Amino acid sequence: MKKRFALLAVPMLLSMLAGCGGNNNTPDSAATSTAGSQPAPATAASSSDPVTLRIAWWGGDTRHSYTQQVIDMYEAQNPNVKIEPEYASFDDYWKKLAPQAAANRLPDIVQMDVSYINQYGSNGQLEDMTPYLNKTVQVGDVNENVLGTGKIEGKQYGIPLGVNVLGFHYDPALLKKAGVDSIPDNWTWDQYKEIAMKAKAAGLYMDSSMAADIFFNYYLRTKGLSLYNTDGSALGYDDDALFRDFFGMLSDLIAKGAVPSQDKLSQNKGVIEEADVVKGTGIGIWQWSNQYVALQIAVNRPMELAQMPGPDMEKGLYMQPSMYWSVTANSKNKEEAAKFIDFWTNNVEANKLIKGERGVPISSKIKESLATELTEPGKQVFKFVADMEPKTSPMSPPVGSPEVVALLTDLAEQMNFGQITPDAAAVQFRKEASEILANR
Repeated sequence: MKKRFALLAVPMLLSMLAGCGGNNNTPDSAATSTAGSQPAPATAASSSDPVTLRIAWWGGDTRHSYTQQVIDMYEAQNPNVKIEPEYASFDDYWKKLAPQAAANRLPDIVQMDVSYINQYGSNGQLEDMTPYLNKTVQVGDVNENVLGTGKIEGKQYGIPLGVNVLGFHYDPALLKKAGVDSIPDNWTWDQYKEIAMKAKAAGLYMDSSMAADIFFNYYLRTKGLSLYNTDGSALGYDDDALFRDFFGMLSDLIAKGAVPSQDKLSQNKGVIEEADVVKGTGIGIWQWSNQYVALQIAVNRPMELAQMPGPDMEKGLYMQPSMYWSVTANSKNKEEAAKFIDFWTNNVEANKLIKGERGVPISSKIKESLATELTEPGKQVFKFVADMEPKTSPMSPPVGSPEVVALLTDLAEQMNFGQITPDAAAVQFRKEASEILANR
């Protein structure tokens, strides 16, 4: 239950943003919030005029260090531009951004998360970057499905910094110990369950279960559906048998001992060093591709990546933006802000510093240029994402509710503990999630 209450703090920030949307109705902000149809000449300084940009992001020390190096490189090539960095941990970042939005004083460039971009964009706090595409920001070699992840109702509110894709990251030696030579190229959920039972017979766990909202949404997408409808006002599926089938499978594997008990999963608290695959007692883990390198370092044994199970994997799989760069509506230097985003996206030397830390770069030219710069695990990730990209479908609209995620996480844990049946959980989830979404 603690997870749910922690997540419930997020909607308080979102409601703060929604409540302060009216602050954009002042004459100045009204002009900037409608500038998406044409880049306004008044907001674009000439190449020689002094310009100061504020840029904000979240992350750890490594990210702060190389981002500052990229900023220094940009300033050296553009001596009229001074960039003021603002950064924090993920939680602190959003706590700081909310009051800045309320005061209409957001930085010129902000790092956006898929969970927040719809909220900020729909409140008029982000600039529509469509007019800048292939003019100031070159995206000609970017997959349209990838670029489209930053688009909401036809407006390009963010340029993805990198992309990730879901998969199964596993130890091939432990898989063989379970009597399985390799993960089938186009494996199914039935084959997944068969391998899990072989793992159990060999004294191993198959995996560490799956994040409820992310993987249930993937499962629904394989059926042509999604967790939310297109505007996030309701659930995106009508048949509760889909809920029962997916979560029934997961809780059944726990009951049979093929996956760790919920009590054991809760004790691990998501710490990578505590994962069974790291300890050699579990075959693998379900996660995003950008998490693979850290896992490989922790495991310190040969690892491999496998695609998601099907059938209809291609319908379910999508490229998830790691995060976005967005230009804010209140910026007085939108053109210069867009130039920096283009530099980040397309400059080879800058990306040799970044090295895909924010996800696999979206530019095919940059991906090729980094081929010799990567560690072996990094090369595995780049290849996996490249192999999966042609098989992906467009991402579902970036809408949702942290409260719904918290509810689903709670119910998944209760099912795993055997405290509620999948049938009863499906009914409760639909009732409570529908009420949450209807009152947003």
